[in-house]
Amino acid sequence: MKKNIAHILAGRAKNITPTETVLQPLPHADFRFANPFIVLHHGGPDVVPPGSDNRIHPHPHRGFAPVTFQLQGEAHHRDTEGNDQIIRGGDAQWMFAGKAILHSEGPSAQMHENGGTMEFLQLWVNVPAANKWDDPRYQFVSKEEMPLVYEQEGVHLRLVSGQLDGKTGPVNISFTPVTAAVGEIANGKEIEFNVTEDYWTLLYVAHGRVTIDDITPVPEHSLVVFDRKGTTFSVAANEDSQVLFLSAAVIDEPVAAKDNFVMNTKEEVDQAMEDYKNGRFGKLDY
Repeated sequence: MKKNIAHILAGRAKNITPTETVLQPLPHADFRFANPFIVLHHGGPDVVPPGSDNRIHPHPHRGFAPVTFQLQGEAHHRDTEGNDQIIRGGDAQWMFAGKAILHSEGPSAQMHENGGTMEFLQLWVNVPAANKWDDPRYQFVSKEEMPLVYEQEGVHLRLVSGQLDGKTGPVNISFTPVTAAVGEIANGKEIEFNVTEDYWTLLYVAHGRVTIDDITPVPEHSLVVFDRKGTTFSVAANEDSQVLFLSAAVIDEPVAAKDNFVMNTKEEVDQAMEDYKNGRFGKLDY
């Protein structure tokens, strides 16, 4: 059974720091959450001039997993769990914040020195209430570790997590089933996706233009949210395109999201803010 489209959400500019702006298609005024998918940000492409030192300084998270898909450039991640990782174009990192983590991210030292172009997608993946107070976990996945799915000439879709096309992604620290794949579809090529009934399923067009089921055009920087009914849909590229595919089991729990925290109640968010203010998230000098 074909899946219908519930929403097509345009990415809108949002300041995440005084100097950094991203496109945010989720949450959106027309659709808030597809729990566990809470936030999607598209950063860049931004030119990093030689000799710059810009980065996002240490900040806290609790109760969810910020997931980064690096599209271009080199990012440097560090956190209070001791993870220290360079993430290059095509790589991904899955950082489950758990009860408390501080992290910092931005262009690598080499990019600061030589300059270059930075571009990334960051997705906030929620977890069940029972796991929000677990210890943090971190997994880096290189581009080379990701199996290709729906293989054909002109299609390079890499599976980061979950099950798709009979293959399994390398990420193994998700608490509920989450499938994520990112990659390129050449002009004129088409993919027929098969997904699990009743899962939330999303498709973000980072670059290019696509058509869903030979009917609905989707422009660049748009997020398609599908109805949960149905199991198939097709994506045809109208020009060389880059997409992020997401599908996940529903987490049917209340969501209280504010600042850098995703909890179940306002009181839990207030507690997270108070804990950070009082230094209970640790310290990261970077």
